[in-house]
Amino acid sequence: MTTETYTSKSPEETEEIARNLAKKLKSGDFIAFFGGLGMGKTNFVRGLASVLCPDVRVTSPTFALVNEYIGNLNIYHFDMYRITDSDDLYSTGFYEYLERPGIVAAEWCEMIPEDLPEDRYNITFERISESERRITIEHIF
Repeated sequence: MTTETYTSKSPEETEEIARNLAKKLKSGDFIAFFGGLGMGKTNFVRGLASVLCPDVRVTSPTFALVNEYIGNLNIYHFDMYRITDSDDLYSTGFYEYLERPGIVAAEWCEMIPEDLPEDRYNITFERISESERRITIEHIF
């Protein structure tokens, strides 16, 4: 396991941290996001997409449950907030997306801890102040 910790003072800094990670990603990678509302998870995905799927518009998947961003390396962006059991997870097509080329980036992984792949990136957001976040990236393999 490797761990890196960053401090972000703005959405732009969060996106920059994500752009640096995006350069290391490969098809089949899974990104599990942890952290509350308004912490910067979607901004992080926006940074990933700016490198991997230029020209796409990234939005929160809150109502769609999954947004697909097609590019050099596709991103499948999930929101697990409303997932309550394995049946809910199955109905999103989650397991099928794990087999598709691209990466899966899932917000609210607190809701699905037993369903996370063993090899993954855990990205945890912690509020330091109103405008400052600690972002910890753990690569578990």
